[in-house]
Amino acid sequence: MRRAKFSTVFIYAALAVLLPALACPAASEVKRLRGQTVYVPAYSHIYHGDRKAPFYLTVTLSVRNTDPTHPITLLSVQYFDTDGKFVRNFQQGEQVLRPLGAAEYILRESEKEGGAGAKFIVKWKSDAPVTEPVIEAVMIGTTLQQGISFTSRGRAIEEH
Repeated sequence: MRRAKFSTVFIYAALAVLLPALACPAASEVKRLRGQTVYVPAYSHIYHGDRKAPFYLTVTLSVRNTDPTHPITLLSVQYFDTDGKFVRNFQQGEQVLRPLGAAEYILRESEKEGGAGAKFIVKWKSDAPVTEPVIEAVMIGTTLQQGISFTSRGRAIEEH
């Protein structure tokens, strides 16, 4: 009887360890896509102090093709303000990023129309399934002796 209890406990313990591993995709499994629309938070300024004083920032949008063998095509890079109003296109026509290639788009510190809730919408595609690109904004600003920098990662809002 005692041996049967040990066997039952051993089986339950093994299942508790193995079932979650079987239910989740393997860590080495890489998702491959043919295109996305990506939302990237951007901050043309943030606020500081008690009076909500704006601290203006330069924004660099970076799009990096992480696939080592296939290109991706950037279809559009659009910039919207805090209220969701379209401000401008950062790209005219399509742009091909070679394998492991990158593109950068700069929003100068003097361009103040975006606000603390600004965002980019980036659309890309590929003829072959590729690894997901890294799309992020890097914000940096320096005023007098004060400096700040931070990043925000894009989030896919649609897969094509």
